[in-house]
Amino acid sequence: MSSCHIFDYNSIFAFQNILLQRITKMEKTIDENVQGTTLVVEGKEVNKRNLYIESYGCAMNFADSEIVASILATEGFNTTQTLEDADLVLVNTCSIRDKAEQTIRKRLTEYNKVKKTRPHLKVGVLGCMAERLKDKLLDEEKIVDMVVGPDAYKDLPNLIKEVDSGRDAVNVILSKDETYGDIAPVRLNTNGVTAFVSITRGCDNMCTFCVVPFTRGRERSRDPQSILAEVKELSENGFKEITLLGQNVDSYLWYGGGLKKNFVNASDMQKATATNFSKLLEMVALANPKLRIRFSTSNPQDMTLDVIRTMAKHKNICNHVHLPVQSGSNRILKEMNRLHTIEEYFELTDEIRKILPGCSISQDIITGFPTETEEDHAATLRALEHVKYDFGYMYSYSERPGTMAGRKMEDDVPEATKKRRLSEIIALQRSHCLYRTEKHVGKIQEVLIEGTSKKSENEWMGRNSQSTVVVFPKEHYKVGDFVNVQMNDCTSATLKGVAVGYSDNN
Repeated sequence: MSSCHIFDYNSIFAFQNILLQRITKMEKTIDENVQGTTLVVEGKEVNKRNLYIESYGCAMNFADSEIVASILATEGFNTTQTLEDADLVLVNTCSIRDKAEQTIRKRLTEYNKVKKTRPHLKVGVLGCMAERLKDKLLDEEKIVDMVVGPDAYKDLPNLIKEVDSGRDAVNVILSKDETYGDIAPVRLNTNGVTAFVSITRGCDNMCTFCVVPFTRGRERSRDPQSILAEVKELSENGFKEITLLGQNVDSYLWYGGGLKKNFVNASDMQKATATNFSKLLEMVALANPKLRIRFSTSNPQDMTLDVIRTMAKHKNICNHVHLPVQSGSNRILKEMNRLHTIEEYFELTDEIRKILPGCSISQDIITGFPTETEEDHAATLRALEHVKYDFGYMYSYSERPGTMAGRKMEDDVPEATKKRRLSEIIALQRSHCLYRTEKHVGKIQEVLIEGTSKKSENEWMGRNSQSTVVVFPKEHYKVGDFVNVQMNDCTSATLKGVAVGYSDNN
C-alpha cells in the first residue's frame, strides 16, 4: 500500500452514496457495508461445536477469517450466525482507525453478556487489534479468553485447548515465513462468483501513518504454485472472478521462500528463477483464460510498467489499477515516508494511460496530515486535476497509536480545516467520477453479473473491466453470466444499460 489507512469517515457522509457504490470487495480500503459480517459455511455432521466469527476491517481480514474457519472445521467446529448458539466466538479485528476499535469493544461487551447463559462460551480476538492490544485485552480489561495475532492461526487448535482447560491463551508472534499457502480457505458468505486469493502477507513500507507493518509483520510472498492451485480450484467450482490480494501486490517476489528483504542474499539460481508480480499475473491469466483477474492494492514506488504491459496482453486481466497517492505535496509525501514524488507518480499514471488507454485509476488521499498547509492542500487538488481519477477513497487524518506519526508528530491541523479540505477534495473527485463514467456511455462492454441491484429487484448489478458498477434489466440472465451491455446513461458512480447478449467469455 501500502496504504492501510487511519481515517475519520464521519465527515464524508454527504458523499456516501457515491463512495459506497464505488467501494467494491476487491479494494483493500475498508468497506463500511460489510463490517461485522458473520461467516457461515456448510457444516459437517461430525462437528459438535459452533463457531461464531465476525470480521471487521479490510479485505485481508475477511480473507483471513476464511482461513480460520477452514482450520477450525477440522477441529470439530461448524459455523453459526446465531450468537446464542455459539461455543466459541472470534472477532477478527482492525486496528487501522479508532472507530473500528470502539465498535469491536462494544461487540466484546455483548459477547460477554451471552456468557451469563452460556458459561462455557469462550471469546477470542484475532488479527491486528489483537497484535496491538494483547496485554490490555487479556490482563487489564480481562474481556477475552484468547488473543491470536494474524500469523498464529495455525496455532488455534492448541490455544483452544488452553482456554477449554480454564487458562487464557495468547500467540501474537509475527512470522517470517507464514503465508497460509497450504490452507484451502472456505468462502465467506460468497456469491459464488467473486473471491479473494491472498498472495502476500505483511508490509515493508514504513509509511508514518500506517500501523500495518507492526501488526502484520515483514513482507513475504506465497509460493506461486499454491496460488495457481487455489485459483484453479475456484474456477472449477464456478467462480468467475478472483482478486489477487496483498498489502502491496506489486512487491510480490517468490524466490523459494523467505522475507522479501532477504532477497539480496539469495543465490544466483534463486534470483534467476524468481517470480515477480508481473510474472505471477501472467501465469494466472494464461492458466485461466475464462477467469476475470483483478488485484489490489498497488504502491507507486513498487509498480512497474511490466505489470501494465501484462495487463494489456491478456483480456481477462481487468483494466483497473488502485494506486494510492495520499497527497499531491512532495513535502507531505516525505513526511508520510511515501517513497515517491508527485512527479514520479504523474509519470507512472501517464504511462499507464499510454500503454493501456482504457485503464481506470483510483486513489487514496489523506487530508489534514500533520503540518499540512493550504499550499500542500492546493497541491493535492492539482494532483486530482492532473490524473482525473475514475473514483477514489478520501479521508481526513486521525492519529493512530503505534505509528511513527502518532509517536513523533502533533496532529496539528484543526478538525474544521480537515473537514473543509476534505469537502473540497470530494467535490472535485465527484466531478471527475462523472467525467470518467460518461466516457463509457454509448459503448458495449462486458459485465459480470454479481447480484441484484440494491435499488431494483428487476435489475442486475455487475461491473465492467474498469470496475465501474453497471445496472441493467434482468431478462433471462443469471448471476455469474458474462453479458455484453449497451451503456445508455450514467450517474457519476453507475452506468445504466441494456444487455445485448452473452459475451464470448461464458
